[in-house]
Amino acid sequence: IDTCNGYYCENFFPNKNYKPKMWTENWSGWYTDFGSAVPYRPAEDLAFSVARFIQNRGSYVNYYMYHGGTNFGRTSSGLFIATSYDYDAPLDEYGLTNEPKYTHLRDLHKAIKQCESALVSVDPTVSWPGKNLEVHVYKTSFGACAAFLANYNTGTWAKVPFGNGQYDLPPWSISILPDCKTEVYNTAKVRAPRFHRKMTAVSSFAWQSYNEQPAASGGSDSFTANSLLEQVNVTRDSSDYLWYMTE
Repeated sequence: IDTCNGYYCENFFPNKNYKPKMWTENWSGWYTDFGSAVPYRPAEDLAFSVARFIQNRGSYVNYYMYHGGTNFGRTSSGLFIATSYDYDAPLDEYGLTNEPKYTHLRDLHKAIKQCESALVSVDPTVSWPGKNLEVHVYKTSFGACAAFLANYNTGTWAKVPFGNGQYDLPPWSISILPDCKTEVYNTAKVRAPRFHRKMTAVSSFAWQSYNEQPAASGGSDSFTANSLLEQVNVTRDSSDYLWYMTE
């Protein structure tokens, strides 16, 4: 089954109509490079991407990462990538909640769950009540109804007419109405607590430089082999350097 990876996947569709529309990697952030700023993705944008995918007939979303990680020792996931693989995930590399992202996504999942009976039963009816405005309605023959109201303007609020009323939507946001009447969630209205962690050094970092002569052939700290050997296994990761001499 073909799937999508990226920050946004609402326009992806599988190559066959009978296949589920699946998002296998929704990037909650990005890895940290040495010498670069720590990547950050707002909770509002991450929630917006999920709601937009689901409203457009999405079946499955997986976060990459949902729980950040740590590469221990001298290992990392790639060249110049820090050992931290936190990814600005909802759960950080220490297993602590990253707010407001964790709670904001939790509330999003609850809102989508409330729409379940309508989402799995019918395809949506789509309308465009204004510029950069979009409405998806899932309405079944047995009475279940769910609506997604979207404002794609990036800088202005919008009044979206729907049903017997109007709904005020912040820029770049989607409101979810599990009964096609009551807004229970908006991707840009964050009710979760906001915490800003401050990194504090617990000890100083000391280093020194010195000149080291390369080993001589036949010395006590050298040996011979008939082929090139892998560095980490030879040095047991005790040194960044390994001298090769050929004869």
